[in-house]
Amino acid sequence: MTLNDICLMGRITKDIELKKTTTGVSVVSFSVAVDRDYKVNGEKATDFIPCIFWRGTAEFVGKYFSKGDMIAVVGSLESRKYKDKDGNNRTVWEVKADKVNFCGGKKGSFTGEYTDF
Repeated sequence: MTLNDICLMGRITKDIELKKTTTGVSVVSFSVAVDRDYKVNGEKATDFIPCIFWRGTAEFVGKYFSKGDMIAVVGSLESRKYKDKDGNNRTVWEVKADKVNFCGGKKGSFTGEYTDF
């Protein structure tokens, strides 16, 4: 059991682009727009949570999901550090997805959950 579990439900914010690493591993990344259950200054509040999908999960998402689709993501919060082009230290926080589910309108005929364990 891990104490770093995250569960999100929201809309995919951009067109999905399935990529391969230099070693041939499939990867997809995009933000999920997650609405808050309250308003800020009378406006609906939305958080844009960066998510990354690897291997079979990435291929599944690339095949069955598209921009604007509602998606449920279960994974863990991870950080990675790097130096930008100007040599500044940067930290990126993102959800590394382990499971995905459809939540509403879906593309294609598949129904269910994909788990890449």
